[in-house]
Amino acid sequence: MRRFLVNAGIRNPKSVTRTIAFAVAGGTGLLYFNCSADSKTTTSKSLFRPWGDSLMLQYDKLRPYLSRMGSVSSSSSNEDSSGKVAGGSRSIADAAADVFPALVFITVASKKHGKGEFPRSGSGTIIDSDGTILTCAHLVSDRRGMQVTSNGLVNVTLQDGRSFVGTILNTDLHYDVALVKINAATPVPAAKLGSSCKLRAGDLVLALGSPHLLQSTVTAGIVSCVNRKSSDLCMGGMLREYIQTDCACNPGNSGGPLVNLDGEVIGVNILKRVDADGLNFALPIDVVSKIMQHFKKNGSVIRLWLGMKMINLDETLIAQLKYRDPRFPSVTKGVLVVMVQPGSPADVAGICPGDVVIKFQDKSVGSISEIITLMGDEVGKPLKVVVKRATESLKLTIVAEAANPEI
Repeated sequence: MRRFLVNAGIRNPKSVTRTIAFAVAGGTGLLYFNCSADSKTTTSKSLFRPWGDSLMLQYDKLRPYLSRMGSVSSSSSNEDSSGKVAGGSRSIADAAADVFPALVFITVASKKHGKGEFPRSGSGTIIDSDGTILTCAHLVSDRRGMQVTSNGLVNVTLQDGRSFVGTILNTDLHYDVALVKINAATPVPAAKLGSSCKLRAGDLVLALGSPHLLQSTVTAGIVSCVNRKSSDLCMGGMLREYIQTDCACNPGNSGGPLVNLDGEVIGVNILKRVDADGLNFALPIDVVSKIMQHFKKNGSVIRLWLGMKMINLDETLIAQLKYRDPRFPSVTKGVLVVMVQPGSPADVAGICPGDVVIKFQDKSVGSISEIITLMGDEVGKPLKVVVKRATESLKLTIVAEAANPEI
């Protein structure tokens, strides 16, 4: 074998030699690097003879990949001793350490279809030092044939081992959000809430929780999609949007926090695709914050109902619809009405399938989410709408009704 290799010799007795085996196209080789006391390092690579003579590489080019394997000058390393990366970003361990003290384990007694009792378990996050805990509604509320038998009480275990009986304060089944309260003699550690509006696909995130009763578990992944619509998941009811991630989540992660590298809660882990890996969904914290404002103001979430189904329009869809029917309104953006429920507020106002909503409450709109934001939460309030129907622009008024909270 020696005759096939070009030897890389290191003769400095003060140096430390480390060897990394690696694969190269068509064969294998060895990578040597020599780190002396003055941090002047030379690296050589020996390959099989057909691949050429020994290649000399400066260690500085490989330093980002090898810095954790030996003593490296901190002035030229990408990471310092605390694990922080140059440029201000933080490590996964840093972010997890920020939130772990506020992570809780929740169990609740329940029974299915009237049969024997059994405990359900999940996760939650303390969001206020007074003991307010954010979790998911399907863990603590009646849903899908599951009947809670704890009379509004759940068992909560903190990271320090203390256990409390928590009271369910509020639930919203539509968005699957719940608040639970424990009464501790002293303030409890609380996590910091961040913002989900600046998330981008590819951002690193963490999922904390208690999958399969394994408490204090952290997994990491990336944001796969920042606004996955509930309709994409074949979910009925009103439109919701989720943060899609590839973090490993399992039963027991429900209600646990989705965390960014700043150690801030940016979502609540709600659901996953059971027939696939890496398809997990969290409710954005910006949506959760608005729900909690409703809880504080009204005790529940008030949503308005218009009684029409809509889809967002873009240039491609507009061109296709215009090609199929030349009478389709000439618009550059808007929201297409595809169905109107008979007797609904939209039907009473005169809106028809095929109309394109271009203005809502005197503001131009191009998405359903914009319309929902402009609707507000005041039942019976007249809402001004401008729609395009063929070549006409019609000004209409919808008087919204309260939506069924179970839908």
